[in-house]
Amino acid sequence: MTRVLVARLDSVGDVLLAGPAVRAVANGRRADGGAANDVVLLCGPQGEAAGCLLPGVSEVFSWACPWIVNPAPAVDAESVDRLVTFIRHSRVTEAVILTSFHQSPLPLALLLRLAGVRHVTGASVDYAGALLDVRLRPGEDFSEDQPEAERALLIARAAGFALPPGDDGRLRITDPPDARELVGDEPYIVVHPGSSAPSRTWPPLHHAAAVELLEGAGHRVVVTGGPGETQLTATVAGPSGLDLGGRTDLRTLSGVIAGARVLITGNTGPAHIAAAVGTPVACLFSPVVPAVRWAPYGVPLELLGDQNAPCRLSRARDCPVPGHPCLASVSPEDVVDAVERLISGVSSLSTRRKVRQ
Repeated sequence: MTRVLVARLDSVGDVLLAGPAVRAVANGRRADGGAANDVVLLCGPQGEAAGCLLPGVSEVFSWACPWIVNPAPAVDAESVDRLVTFIRHSRVTEAVILTSFHQSPLPLALLLRLAGVRHVTGASVDYAGALLDVRLRPGEDFSEDQPEAERALLIARAAGFALPPGDDGRLRITDPPDARELVGDEPYIVVHPGSSAPSRTWPPLHHAAAVELLEGAGHRVVVTGGPGETQLTATVAGPSGLDLGGRTDLRTLSGVIAGARVLITGNTGPAHIAAAVGTPVACLFSPVVPAVRWAPYGVPLELLGDQNAPCRLSRARDCPVPGHPCLASVSPEDVVDAVERLISGVSSLSTRRKVRQ
């Protein structure tokens, strides 16, 4: 069995979107008839927990990449040697580097070559010389206007890996746990108000108002968030919502979301968890990145927010427009209406996305 390194050096959502490509490498047959492979996933510290949830991953190695992680760690020999030494001793002979349009695979490809990896595949607009054995040229070999999960699959296919028969290419995670001990047995809606980037965050009081309206309409609401978001989740949950702020790790959160009727969140990792467990998403999506690439993939979706706002495609972490109009313009009533459409199975025609096979 060949050991293949799959690299996705970003955070939770990016790693989850790499899942179909990982399965293609792990379980798919190669064009040359080779057998299934042993996959080592290389990811950043923020993506490590997500990597541990992906089917097909045999081992996860976390490395703080100085050209990806924000804020960036220092470039030093000790950090680079740690990665190169791991690769040299891991029996990896081939690598598939997964990147987004604004990232280059070439720095990592150089380190992999130094570690002795014999075959490297990636997508690069720049001349790769001897760094890549298989180079896809964005804009020539494929269009960037497609979901990120499909972009990753294209890179895997270029390396010779395809999904096995019966795999529909949707996002998946391994065995989300039963969360009823935390959330109870009655149906519920999850609200996840936090985000790693302020530009992608709906105002907290809008969230709180939506929770009140949902409860007034007879829905039970569960509010989730990380350990540093407990003040936010308490504000949003109010006196009657179930506040799970700081009480779930990523695996437990996947179980909470898997049991929900709908998830309300922004362009965040939990939105992609919902896609991986099949939960519909009312997504408050800031257009700082394009929805065609980054919206929740392959699940019923309501895309909320002005996708033509002045911040469009800016990739800003902090909102560059006073008043944060792309999301602040979405009312709590808009969110409740979106939830009702998703529950009824009839999402908005203007925001419905096809599931791509």
